Amino acid sequence: MNPESLPFDPARFSFAPVVTYDGEWYVFDFSMGYDPGLIRREKWGIGRYNEKRRGMYVAPQYQNRRNIHVGIDFWTPAGVPVCAFFEGEIAYLADNARPGDYGPTVVTRHSLDGAVLFALHGHLARASLDRLEKGQEIKKGQEFAEVGAHRENGGWEPHLHFQLSVEDPGRADMPGVVAEENIETALEKYPDPRLIVGDIY
Repeated sequence: MNPESLPFDPARFSFAPVVTYDGEWYVFDFSMGYDPGLIRREKWGIGRYNEKRRGMYVAPQYQNRRNIHVGIDFWTPAGVPVCAFFEGEIAYLADNARPGDYGPTVVTRHSLDGAVLFALHGHLARASLDRLEKGQEIKKGQEFAEVGAHRENGGWEPHLHFQLSVEDPGRADMPGVVAEENIETALEKYPDPRLIVGDIY
């Protein structure tokens, strides 16, 4: 983690958990491949940032090249609440409904020390979008969405993809995985979420 990758000092702030779990998170290693059976067995797990994942992104939009993950995944049962890590507002929302995509997605906007930070929450329940609108204020710790089921979240085992951006994405989308030739720029634009969610692995 590199705090210098953010335009503010995260140590000056207290952030709420984006997903709450009372137990211990299992840390998945997707560099060796994607095993839905293991995810279903463990139920509560973390998918790592800046991890090159083998054989996981096979949908056409990944062009068989984009496979380095630039967010953190919280693998949970469907229906688990998703919370705002800090006060802010709903910047963008959409249903990215292609197979292998995010499904229902919300991007929030937050102001910290005068700097603006965006956060993408992907693979949500479709009903989450029905309760939200662009510009709606959210409070720190507020439950504003839920993790979506396989049938509505792009076809994945239930999880939240949480990703930060120091630039305005302009819509409810960010590349959650990038190609190797783009990773250096991506890590600057999409900083490590552990600067917000803490040292969870």
